[in-house]
Amino acid sequence: MATLQNLLELNQPALAAFYAHIGEKSSSVNMRAKQTLKWLHQSQVTEFAAMTDIAKTTRELLAAHAEIRDLTVIRDSTASDGTRKWLFDVGSSAVDAVFIPEEDRGTLCISSQAGCALDCAFCSTGKQGFNRNLSTGEIIGQLRYADKVLKADMGIDGRTQDGVQPVTNVVMMGMGEPLANYLAVFPALEMMLDDNAYGLSRRRVTVSTSGMVPQIDEMARVVPVALAVSLHAPTDALRDVLVPINKRYPLKELLAACNRYLEFAPRDFITFEYVMLDGVNDQPEHAEALIKIARQVPCKLNLIPFNPFPNSEFKKS
Repeated sequence: MATLQNLLELNQPALAAFYAHIGEKSSSVNMRAKQTLKWLHQSQVTEFAAMTDIAKTTRELLAAHAEIRDLTVIRDSTASDGTRKWLFDVGSSAVDAVFIPEEDRGTLCISSQAGCALDCAFCSTGKQGFNRNLSTGEIIGQLRYADKVLKADMGIDGRTQDGVQPVTNVVMMGMGEPLANYLAVFPALEMMLDDNAYGLSRRRVTVSTSGMVPQIDEMARVVPVALAVSLHAPTDALRDVLVPINKRYPLKELLAACNRYLEFAPRDFITFEYVMLDGVNDQPEHAEALIKIARQVPCKLNLIPFNPFPNSEFKKS
């Protein structure tokens, strides 16, 4: 039996190509792709029969060749501050997505990999090792699920019963290094931006990277959303220890890539993420070195309290 194509894996160009492959008329494939995106990501249907503006013969073609395969939720928990976390089953592992409600926005933090291979010294995910890349459908599926759950509880004022907004911002800052899985991440980003899917502005979608320079340049070309860089150290000597990928792409190369990216970025600054580690990267000389970096790249510096985990050698600053 032929494997069914999960339609959640496909952005608009890929959907059009899929329709052509299964025999849809060439004059209709682009229209069908747009219709299907709307049904999948705006109406959030789970059955082809619900796609009522698509011809019955085409729906029968879809039923024979495709499926809509959502993620399975293992756990759904809400903290006292309203932060909501979902743990999703991805086969041999599990990944999480976190929704952070604020007064003027609702931010969803999405995972791109099960585990992470970059092994940053202070990162609990990296210490767990790398399992596998997530597929495009598994990445966008986190947004599809969160969006559906939150909107189901939404009133006429556009907020949930608890006064929470639905997803207005997405950050690729969950488990994994997004740019190490860019072939799956970029199509998911395109769906986030597509007016036939989620219609988010490029300013409201952020990719966080530890500093994969060639992929930063590729993202500038393909899908230039907001960029955040996990800096965590202002010198090569210290960053080589805390963020080992710095040995491949040292600060000079990384900062040059950031400046190149700004030519295409939706914002006029790069966000630098900086986890504060007691006695490691929080001394006056580190602040002075950070100022020098800020003079080279227009930036916003986000200082993050370290979250200790078992057997970690670091402490909260």
